[in-house]
Amino acid sequence: MTTLTPRPPPPEVTVDHDVTPGPDLTPPPVGRNLMTIPWVARSLRSGWYPKIFQIPVAAVFGLVAYQLLAGPDSAHDNAGTALMWVLWWPVIPIVFVLLGRFWCAVCPFGALSDAVQKIVGVNRPVPNFLRNYGIWIIDASFLAITWADHVWGVVESPWGSGVLLLLLTTAVIASGALFQRRTFCRYLCFLGGLSGNYARVGMVELRADSGICKTCKAKAVCYNGNDKVAGCPLFTFPRTMEDSANCNLCANCIKSCPNDAIQVRLRKPTSELWFITKPKIEQSMLAMAIMGIVLIQNITMLEVWDGFLARIEALTGITSYAVIFTVAFTVAVSVPVGLLALASRIAARRNLEDTRLNFARFGYALIPLDVAGHLAHNLFHLLAEGASVYYAVAKLFGAGAGAGVSADPALVSTGTIQALQFALLALGIAGSVYTAKRIAYRRYRTAARRRATLTPYVAIIALLGAINVWMFLLPMAHRM
Repeated sequence: MTTLTPRPPPPEVTVDHDVTPGPDLTPPPVGRNLMTIPWVARSLRSGWYPKIFQIPVAAVFGLVAYQLLAGPDSAHDNAGTALMWVLWWPVIPIVFVLLGRFWCAVCPFGALSDAVQKIVGVNRPVPNFLRNYGIWIIDASFLAITWADHVWGVVESPWGSGVLLLLLTTAVIASGALFQRRTFCRYLCFLGGLSGNYARVGMVELRADSGICKTCKAKAVCYNGNDKVAGCPLFTFPRTMEDSANCNLCANCIKSCPNDAIQVRLRKPTSELWFITKPKIEQSMLAMAIMGIVLIQNITMLEVWDGFLARIEALTGITSYAVIFTVAFTVAVSVPVGLLALASRIAARRNLEDTRLNFARFGYALIPLDVAGHLAHNLFHLLAEGASVYYAVAKLFGAGAGAGVSADPALVSTGTIQALQFALLALGIAGSVYTAKRIAYRRYRTAARRRATLTPYVAIIALLGAINVWMFLLPMAHRM
């Protein structure tokens, strides 16, 4: 077993008198500890957790991969496409909000990385380049995959989706063979980056009891593991953990801690965002990039998109979809980033902070709206096309042949879908405004500085929320 030294917590940030935190300088609220519930504690300490979830997930993953690579060429008839893009992809953000990075504990890629590491792993330390810039690689890969989907039709092509899985699998195997623990999951996986951001909004957190940890003599066994339990796969030391971005609830630390110091607690959604002490500009940039991706995904599903393409062709003579989409994609991603930068610059004139620091700190306040927009977009696919999953899988097993051709794939009416989308957006807007308020009230002493800081951020939250509402009012095209 390789013993790693946890990174020490960074020194406390000092602030000048102009930005001394106000009276709301309270520690994060502590919710109910689920480890006090006997069946929850037994389950998380069991050797079957998380294997009991990993096994069926791996079986479905195998079916999906086989269907994508060897099944029908038409996405409409391919069970792998239906399971991956109509069911799993819309549902996974909901899991992030409810349970944080729990998916990463049962993901087949994580299990594959562990297996490769045991067989041929050389356990090299994670390169400093990945430690320092991994999130930027995640940002870039998320943008690249979205661009490739629209230009090359990855979602609409079972073979394209299968190739994407093969590329990711290759990267996982290479990472597991070369580096320690789940390096790919922590520093390279685009879905891991997404889940890390969304986990901060989640309702479940794992934390260590600092009072017990101060007297611990077990030499960071919760981080390094022991003869029976592996160390933390995501390189997170429970004693110094302040956020849930890199905790997948695998329970390794719970099983290895000899002092029962690890707690799994319920909390208010978004509450973690109020207490970020070390904001990172790359995390805020990822949130804005995801918001831009959701915008372009919505735009290209609207009926007005075809008319836009026709007008561009008539005005410029450009007929290349790749060129037109690349420009539109760049603009869509740049708009949220530019708006946050502008708001940060305006706020900097009054709160005496650096624009970059404002961008990093208040970018977290946009995450609730980010999550709401993403969920609202995916809700259309899940509820407007959800029945196609049943038809495709039933056809795979010889039942209901041909049903998927003519049957309505919608689970509920368009009006119901829109009502749910607007409800999600309302929650997201309220969550973002409240989060921005809590951050400002914790950071600044005077009411004037708080108002001056909040005003530009509330304005861009309202603007981005209104853009999302407008798009969800328009008819959208189905994926399958």
